[in-house]
Amino acid sequence: MSPNPPLFASDRRSSSSHSEERAAAEDTALLGNQRKDNSSPQQKSRFWREIGLFAWALIATAAVIVLAVYSQHQGSSGDGKKTSPKGKKNLIFMVSDGMGPASLSMTRSFRQFQSGLPIDDVLVLDQHFIGSSRTRSSNSLVTDSAAGATAFSCGMKSYNGAISKLPDHSSCGTVLEAAKRAGYMTGLVVTTSITDATPACFASHVDTRAEEDLIAQQEVGEHPLGRMVDLIFGGGRCHFLPNTTSESCRGDGRDITKLAREKYGWNYIDNRKDFDGIRSGSAVKLPLLGLFARYNFPYELDRRNMNDIYPSLDEMARTALNALEAATQDSDKGFFLMIEGSRIDHAGHGNDPAAQVNEVLAYDKAFASVLEFLDRSKTESVLVSTSDHETGGLSIARQLDPTYPEYLWYPEVLNNVSSTAEHSARRLASYVAAGSKNVESFIRKELVKKGLGIKDATDAEIKTIIAAPNSYSFASMISRRAQIGWSTHGHSAVDVNIYGTAGSERLNGNHENTEVGKFLRDYLDLNVDAITKELNEKEKAKSASTEETIRPLVEMHSMPDGIDDEL
Repeated sequence: MSPNPPLFASDRRSSSSHSEERAAAEDTALLGNQRKDNSSPQQKSRFWREIGLFAWALIATAAVIVLAVYSQHQGSSGDGKKTSPKGKKNLIFMVSDGMGPASLSMTRSFRQFQSGLPIDDVLVLDQHFIGSSRTRSSNSLVTDSAAGATAFSCGMKSYNGAISKLPDHSSCGTVLEAAKRAGYMTGLVVTTSITDATPACFASHVDTRAEEDLIAQQEVGEHPLGRMVDLIFGGGRCHFLPNTTSESCRGDGRDITKLAREKYGWNYIDNRKDFDGIRSGSAVKLPLLGLFARYNFPYELDRRNMNDIYPSLDEMARTALNALEAATQDSDKGFFLMIEGSRIDHAGHGNDPAAQVNEVLAYDKAFASVLEFLDRSKTESVLVSTSDHETGGLSIARQLDPTYPEYLWYPEVLNNVSSTAEHSARRLASYVAAGSKNVESFIRKELVKKGLGIKDATDAEIKTIIAAPNSYSFASMISRRAQIGWSTHGHSAVDVNIYGTAGSERLNGNHENTEVGKFLRDYLDLNVDAITKELNEKEKAKSASTEETIRPLVEMHSMPDGIDDEL
């Protein structure tokens, strides 16, 4: 954060100007109420004294005027840069999807090994740990991302699969929607599809997370309240393209990128070259929709070899921050930005420890960049980070011998991996689909030895991959050698960490995840309840209108009374 002003600095300016005003007033009163003295020497003395006092009062008055002018120009700092109006705020909320406490422990030790660091060298996240969050949903002790993100966006519990809907399927207003209505700029940055559960919960309302086509429509502006988002960076292009195109995964022929551009005024980019063309945010024209992957971005471990195609989470976060700061430069409102490290969760689902440590490091880097932004920003800002849940039931140890466990785990195994289990499985599928021969040799030499860094693969392990050529088979080989344990390919009910900067002290300690959501709305002083009321009124009116439209058609095509008997 920017350095705090000296304690009582504003009070000193105020008391100084007031004391000068009082002195001037008192002197004026003295000048106007002195008794006459007719003796010549005394008259001369009094005359010069009055002249002196008058001059002093004139100087004091001038000083008051100067101070007043100075206070009016407090919109400029000493270096000539504008400072923000009093009360202007920025809120950055980061979600480390699927990252539990064990993920931090594993990544910290991996980083220390990889870079030869001492044991007290910790992640940036570690330095901002403030509490933990309980994650259950309304219908399960183990939440999914949709219910978890609804707790953040609406500040309320809901069922697994709910996208900002409550258990009765009514919509709940979100912090992003309320921020937009209050005059803030808004943004979403993710490394999965922008229609995935977490980003969807901030800018759309559907009964189930599977309705991604509808989510895409709402995110660009076909929403009960109109366009709510100003900047979107992520994947999920397939849900925005008509099903007449090869990249599409929509169920209909609508072109949502065209809808966004022509009806809602979006600027649209979909490749690395265009991303680089916006010059880290300095050349951004909002609203801006950036869809850089058909669905998910590659894992960071693989993306770094495809940097000319996909921007990193850190790059997108920094660009979004700069763009939103520039867009709000002359506003008395700041911005709300949600940034998600989406694929930490997927690495947990895949039980791939090498993929996960690199995803956590990428998230930690983006977190550090947000801190740098806060340090140089002259707007009051706060950063809060937490996870929606833990994924995989990760354990930083694994018992391989049935008789007695070893108190060991081996980060060097993860350091030897150059491509993820997911990437290896896709390469194998492509190799087989091409009709290539010598599959076993390709697996052993190219995928296992070169890709996973494993030189002692057994015949049984290779046969397992041939029988089940999926990412789980490759990931299991890594986890066993690193002695990393997993209890599930799903989520767990483990409490997750909360991180924050100055201003987020209310989240110190252990909290329900809904309390994180309530903090977000309260920090920006937003009326989310009013948004909820408006949403439900509009949805009710739309439902009534649809019913009125359908009823005549139903009546027109219904059978006349008695026709069943005749038939």
